[in-house]
Amino acid sequence: MKKIIIGAFMLGAITGATAVKAQKVNSLSAKEKKEGWQLLFDGKTTNGWHTYLKDAASPAWKVVDGALEFDVDAKKTGAPGGDLVTNGEYENYELSIDWKISEGGNSGVIFSVHEDPEFKATYLTGPEMQVLDDDKHPDGKIIKHNAGDLYDLVKSSQKAVKPVGQWNTAKIVKKDGHLSLWLNGVKTVETTMGTPEWDELVANSKFKDWKGFGKYAKGHIALQDHGNKVWYRNIKLREL
Repeated sequence: MKKIIIGAFMLGAITGATAVKAQKVNSLSAKEKKEGWQLLFDGKTTNGWHTYLKDAASPAWKVVDGALEFDVDAKKTGAPGGDLVTNGEYENYELSIDWKISEGGNSGVIFSVHEDPEFKATYLTGPEMQVLDDDKHPDGKIIKHNAGDLYDLVKSSQKAVKPVGQWNTAKIVKKDGHLSLWLNGVKTVETTMGTPEWDELVANSKFKDWKGFGKYAKGHIALQDHGNKVWYRNIKLREL
């Protein structure tokens, strides 16, 4: 009887592990649906996204093997680039996103983006969670410019990025201005927007004279075209 119980327990554990492992990318589990998660990327199209200040997604952003890929070669042949932004705007939410960067590459997840012709780029209003090959990109040698950092504002509490070419999972949690960034299960940054502490961070950064930077509680989420090949998938959000 003891052997049967142990065998049943092991079978259940294996079955459970298989079920977790079997969840497809760009999909929601029953638990996630119940918790209010929504997919921002369907794994097949750029529906729900557009290039900043444009009506549609640039052809330089392609869907390849279930991931949004910024195609550097397409841009070289004349296809317009630009940051890809969500059609929707969000204020209080938890965002989960997988990213993979090319060797020597640079990109970023930019949030609270205010889309207005007054601001010619997403980063003029939106703070950025850095996406980077720390080892081979020059920014890897600059404090507050590494993967997982709140770019040029707050250095990661510890290094959590995986080797270049591997998938990383980033999380951004924003609630009533309180902001926490996570990379591969490690909380890298915690701060609160709109506070004296935040104002001091901005005053000591490259953004100190940018009148719109970090001023908007609600905004778009952007994937940055920094001229390097990068991939994003499993983009999920639940409003808080």
